[in-house]
Order: sequence, then structure tokens, then C-alpha cells
Amino acid sequence: MKKLLTASLVTAMALTSVNASSVNDKINELETELAKLKKDLKKQNKKINEVKAHDAGDNIKWGADVRTAIDNINYDMADGHDYSKSDLMSLRLWLNMEYAADSKNIFKGQLSMNKAFGADMGATGNALTSPFGMRGTGMDSFDWVTNEALGNSTLKVRQAYWLYLGDDAFGTGMPWTFSIGRRPSTNGFLANLSQDDPEQSPLGHVINVEFDGLSSKLDLSGVTGVPGMSIKLCMGQGSTNAAPLFSRMDNAAYVNDDNALDDVALAGFIFEPYNDGQYIVKTTAYKAFDVPGFAAGTMGWNPAYNTYMPDPSSMQFVNTGDMYGAALSVLVDGLTDDGYLSGVKVFGSFAWSKSDPSVANLRDFVGGGPMDAVDVPVESMLGSMDEESGTSYWFGTYLPVLEGGKLGLEYNHGSKYWKPFTQGEDTMIGSKMAARGDAYEINYTYQLTDALSAQLRYVAIDYDYTGSAGFYGDGGYVMKIDTLKAAAAAGDPTAQAMVPGIVDKAQDIRFYIRYRF
Repeated sequence: MKKLLTASLVTAMALTSVNASSVNDKINELETELAKLKKDLKKQNKKINEVKAHDAGDNIKWGADVRTAIDNINYDMADGHDYSKSDLMSLRLWLNMEYAADSKNIFKGQLSMNKAFGADMGATGNALTSPFGMRGTGMDSFDWVTNEALGNSTLKVRQAYWLYLGDDAFGTGMPWTFSIGRRPSTNGFLANLSQDDPEQSPLGHVINVEFDGLSSKLDLSGVTGVPGMSIKLCMGQGSTNAAPLFSRMDNAAYVNDDNALDDVALAGFIFEPYNDGQYIVKTTAYKAFDVPGFAAGTMGWNPAYNTYMPDPSSMQFVNTGDMYGAALSVLVDGLTDDGYLSGVKVFGSFAWSKSDPSVANLRDFVGGGPMDAVDVPVESMLGSMDEESGTSYWFGTYLPVLEGGKLGLEYNHGSKYWKPFTQGEDTMIGSKMAARGDAYEINYTYQLTDALSAQLRYVAIDYDYTGSAGFYGDGGYVMKIDTLKAAAAAGDPTAQAMVPGIVDKAQDIRFYIRYRF
């Protein structure tokens, strides 16, 4: 029996030894294969990372912003008539581009389409320029509102510029930036609130037009110890008088065209004395050179108003002179640090403008007479041959209402000769900021999903003076509307002829659905 047990034990031990050896061999084989797999995976990950890096370096990052809107617009004319359209539907598309070649150089661009449903506003793609041709064809044209006015289905360049981010200006250690191209110059500070957009470069109280130019910003906060203090230089060009290709018999393309308007240019600065993210103060001042407008080639004495007035039959589009402007804007982004009031925005802004008409001898303007030897502005500005100043104030608040919603209330008032550069402001009835009178706005924006929002917006303008929507010549001619209406009612033939073409009040109700990512 002992011999049998011993034999069995020896046999079991032998078998166990054989199995253990086999298992160890298997484990060694698996470890070898695993090591090989890890090595292969490491190589594969390296190749994937190289592909990702290559793609990230070669591809522009895109974003899309699609807004579908319906507007109910109405104009009350000074003669008692009214004009309206209750169902103006439109589609606006922004394709946003961004590419960073490195940590200091960034390209940004935006392609735009803005059209009415079922309509093509002409070959120019610009409803505002189509009826008159403005300055003509080719390069001899304006594009201040190319992407703001309803046009056709053509994609146009709204923004295209490069931005350099520096960290040591002039060896001072102060951060700085430089940018040149078709710069973002609409939906500026405060004007962006009603549009539910991030703010762009200019102060929206005085500038809201598309522009080509450059800017350079110097961050002063580090050397002054004042949060957000900075100064930015801005320069741009609003038109060129270069002769278009094949426009001259001598084929001298792109030279100065003496028969066209002079170049329109603008230069100024934006100074932020304080910006800690909650309390934001911004100021700006600028000069615009040789701004355009319709001006009368001749003047005539109007006994009804005891003054010289433009002869409408002699109107032409010309350089009228220079314009100056300035603004001070303040935003409080949150009245408290927490609670409901932390989401409340309150702002106020004051702005000023001044016209400076071109000067020449009056003999050349009116063809002689008792004042023929006096140097006076040959082109009147805002209907006046004198320098005229205007002012505007603007304030408002934005309140959180329901989760994901905000209610905006705004009011602005402009004086008799107030004239900003806000032709690109986004309403269907023209710029409310340019109103010589009172403008009211109420809007409610609600974020439906991360990418989808809706807004209901009401804008009403009550004009005190004519010319709010004109350019800088006699199209901006200033007359008291109530005085004209009273004179027309009293039988004055001149006033009766003028009031049918004068807007007394205007309203725009807009609802939109907007998708963006």
C-alpha cells in the first residue's frame, strides 16, 4: 500500500512539474507578444499624433452663424401718409474662419451673405447702392454696408485680417498687438448687446460701418497698475479714387482719377482708462477726411425761409469736408458680485460730432453776387456752410429674465446736427444711433439650446429734425420737422413739396431664430 501511494505521489509531482513548465512557457510567450504589441501601438500613436498635428496646422477652424428673421417695418411720413411691410423675411449667413500659425500670429476672417427671402437686390448685391449706382462702378464705389444691407445670395468678405500678439513693445515689457486688413468695425462696444454678439473694436455710439485699415493696441495696465488700461490707434480707408482697370483710353489703370471723389480716410484712437471686467470705461476720438455726400452745385435764395438753400436739381455726390467725433462709454457688467443683480448690465454713453466743410471762393459756387469775394465752404455739410456740432446720449440696461433669457431696454437721443458713422447698424429702418430725436428699443433674447437662440426686438424712432439717414452733404440737411409740418398745414408751397419725402417716425419689429456654433 505504501509503495502504491509513493508511486502515485511521484507520478503527480512529475505531472505538476511538466504543467508548471508549460504554463511558464506560455506566460513568457504572452509577455513577448504584449511587449511587441506595446511597441507597435507606440509607433501607431506617434503616427496618429503626427497626422493630427499636420491637420491642425493645415486646416482653418470654421464656425457658422445662420439667422432667419422676419421684420414688420413702418414709416410715418411728415405729410400724414405711412408706408409699411409686415412680413419682410431675410436670411443672414456668417461663415467664421480662424487660423493660428503660432502663438503670436492669428488669421481671422468672415464670409457673409445677407438677403431677403425670394429676392436678389441687383448685380451689386447691395440694396442701398443699386438705385443710384452711388459713385459708379469698379473701384469707384463704397462698401460701408456691403454685408449689413439686404443684397443677393453671393458670399462676400466681411472680415479678413491678421493679428500679431506681442509681449514686449519697445523693450518696455508691455503687451501689444498689431492688425491690418478688413477689420471688425460693426457691432462695437455697447451696440453688440442688442445683437447678442461679442463686442468688436469701435465704440458703437459713433462708428458702426465696415472698414479697411489697421489698428495697434498697447496694454498699459502692467506699468500703471490700473486694470485694463490700454490705448489703441486706428486708421482706415473708406474709398479710393483709383481708376478701374480698362477705364482709361491710355490704359493707365489704378492711377488717381481726377474726375472721381478723393479718397475717404479716418484716423483716431480708443483709450480705455479702466476695465476690470465688471466696470468698463472706454473713450474714443477720431477725424474723418473728405467724407462724401450729396451737395448742391448751386444755391438759391429762398424768401420763405430768408436764407440760401440748395438747388435740388444741381445735387451731385462729392467730397463735402471733414468730420470729427468723440465718445465716452461706461458699462457696469453686474451690479453685485452674486445674486440676481450680478447678472444685470447697466450702461451709459455720451458722444459728440462736428462738421468741417470744404472751403473755396463763393464766386465759384454761386456764380457771383454781393458775396462773390468771400471764402466760404464750397460744399455745404449737413445743409450748412458753417461748422456745426451735435451731441447724443444713450443709456440702457439688460436684465436676466427666466433661465437662459435676458431683457434689454435702451434709449438714445440726438441733437440737431448730430452725425455719427453708424450706417451699418443692424435695423431695417436705418441707424437708431444716428437719430436726431428720440429712439427707443426693447428686446428679449432666449437661449433655446447651446447652439439655437431666439430674439424679439422692437425699435421705434421719433425724428425731431430731417437728415438723420443722409450722408454728410445736403442729404443731411437739417430742418425742424414740426416747423415744416406746421408750414405745410398753413399752405406754404415749399413746405408742402418737402413733407411727403420726410420720415417723421419709424418702427421695426423683428423676430429671429439663430443657429451658431
